[in-house]
Amino acid sequence: MVTHLETVEILERLVGFPTVSSETNLELIDWVGSYLNDHGIAFWLERDGDAGKAGLYALAGPRVEGGIILSGHSDVVPVEGQTWLSDPWRLTERGGRYYGRGTCDMKGFVAAVLSRLTAADPGMLQKPILLALSRDEEIGCVGARPLIAHMKRALPTAAAAIIGEPTMMQVSDCHKGGGTYAVTVQGHEVHSSIMHRGISAIMVSGRLIEWINGENKRLAAKAGSDMQRRFDPPYPTLHVGRIKGGTAPNITAGECRFDLEIRSLPDHGHDAILERFLDFARRVEGEMQTISPATGIELAKRADAPPLRSENGGRAEELACALTGQTRMYAAPYITEAGLFQEAGFSSVVCGPGDVAQAHCANEYIAAEQLSQCENFVDALIVRLSQ
Repeated sequence: MVTHLETVEILERLVGFPTVSSETNLELIDWVGSYLNDHGIAFWLERDGDAGKAGLYALAGPRVEGGIILSGHSDVVPVEGQTWLSDPWRLTERGGRYYGRGTCDMKGFVAAVLSRLTAADPGMLQKPILLALSRDEEIGCVGARPLIAHMKRALPTAAAAIIGEPTMMQVSDCHKGGGTYAVTVQGHEVHSSIMHRGISAIMVSGRLIEWINGENKRLAAKAGSDMQRRFDPPYPTLHVGRIKGGTAPNITAGECRFDLEIRSLPDHGHDAILERFLDFARRVEGEMQTISPATGIELAKRADAPPLRSENGGRAEELACALTGQTRMYAAPYITEAGLFQEAGFSSVVCGPGDVAQAHCANEYIAAEQLSQCENFVDALIVRLSQ
């Protein structure tokens, strides 16, 4: 006999898989595939064999065009260095909240979709529901492009995509885009007592980061368009979240590496910002090479993702508002895979359970009430596609 699991039961299983982006997600994908198969829902995999990971996509209902994609990601951020009150890899309920890594971002959404989809009779659907479960979203939406490409080749064309990132079940019609870059500064090591004969890669990195601080101030001062004012903050941002370099306190650092993140607005791409950064870096590099020609500054793109642009009454916006009863939409300050679905030709919005303020934090949680709202949302979609 096939066993149907409620949303919390599925969430408990999903949280139990420690799918940090640096590790494999195959145990979770295998479990989801097995659960879908037990309920007669066809699924396929998009594999990254080198990394031991996979994305999953599935179709419930008839193989006809005009269905709706419900999209989530399987990976989560690390827990190292965070202080948790309970095991982050074990779902814990306290006061109407479910705690655990990924509960909010975004295994809660995936659990609700799986539970409600398998509780319904797929034979009633007149248009299909397509599930997309990607890999490597947390390291720059890396897994979405190949997954979307697989879906476009294998499945009937969908009418819209709803990406279930945490929005408190509010409909978001636009969000920021951006890119992440690895910056490597190659210095020249000498004893720090004669530092004028060397190049400290750390101190050069400090100059680059100070330029980044100044660029943030410049961009903040220019904010002003109606579209920009929908965002918080209402301007593009640059951020350095990780830095490493140096050997000892009395040696000029031979190398320093840091990660640069640029978040841009839908009407303000990050290419121009990046070019300004590179112009400054080239000037600094020229100064460095007057002391040691072997020094330099390199920048390598790690990942990029386009913004989600408002479609002004597009199919996804119309559908999500009808399902939630909302008439107003908001702009998300973060980046999701919705921009990639839109880039691939799908009308797209973001709408999912949970508060993004809980994402990536210690003691991440999702409220039971939010899971219930998401279940109602999926149920309403199933009814709509069965008519």
